[in-house]
Amino acid sequence: MTPAEILDALAALAEETGLRVRRVPGDRGEDPRSEARSAACGELWVVLVASDTEEERIAVLARALRAHAGPALEARWLPPAVRARLEPPV
Repeated sequence: MTPAEILDALAALAEETGLRVRRVPGDRGEDPRSEARSAACGELWVVLVASDTEEERIAVLARALRAHAGPALEARWLPPAVRARLEPPV
């Protein structure tokens, strides 16, 4: 699976498990610290900023899913590439 496909699969999974996912435009410009970043907000929101890399957005979604829907995901079939992203970091 491509990173874009993994990102879409994680976003759909997040929505199915009760997380609200919002994709917003973003432009980091010259200073990457000055603009919005993708993040999980509280327990129910994930904001994905378009100017973040796909890998950054994937990491945010995976972290939110582990925190919010971990047990619900264990018994569910997921493509191996998506399942790998949901594994806790070592």
